[in-house]
Amino acid sequence: MRAAILLACAAFLVLAVFWDGPEPRSQPGVLVPYEPDQEAIETRHEWQFKGSQVRALANFRVRARVLLTEHYGWGRDAAVSPVDLTLGWRLMSNQEILDGLHLYRMRRAYAWTARNDRLPATQEQITAHSANMHMVPSTEELAGRLRALSRGDLVDIRGYLIEIKFPDGGTWRSSLTRTDIGNGACELVWVNELSKL
Repeated sequence: MRAAILLACAAFLVLAVFWDGPEPRSQPGVLVPYEPDQEAIETRHEWQFKGSQVRALANFRVRARVLLTEHYGWGRDAAVSPVDLTLGWRLMSNQEILDGLHLYRMRRAYAWTARNDRLPATQEQITAHSANMHMVPSTEELAGRLRALSRGDLVDIRGYLIEIKFPDGGTWRSSLTRTDIGNGACELVWVNELSKL
């Protein structure tokens, strides 16, 4: 009996950590027709945040569908970025495309596979229209609102793509393109504004 209780507790813990809730459904069609907006910053713009040095690399706005969420509660990175959002826009906001993909999270990253051994779009299109983004809320109020987002929400996020230099000498730098893959391909987003579409 005790083993069954321990097994049930372990299963609940796995679900609590890794399950992102039921997969949302919407009508077929592109829900977010916009590409992310990015504009280089000409003059150096830096500030202190939670003991680290932040530098803005580009003005940034993304309107997208929330595909996956992940919350972090401990560690150096979590202190500044407690939430990751995997976002999709244009074709990756279309239910018909998402129905053909299995999306899943890895630590501070996301990946996908074909559901039926056949991709619903090219790898390049999927990569160019989705990204895992590390959210750095500028206020505690925004941190709470980011944590409250769910899969399927349509969001409008404005702020900066940034670089963070930690007191221990480590550096965390945002990607500046939507077409890269692998380590360093995620965006590090300073969030000044968040609204739902």
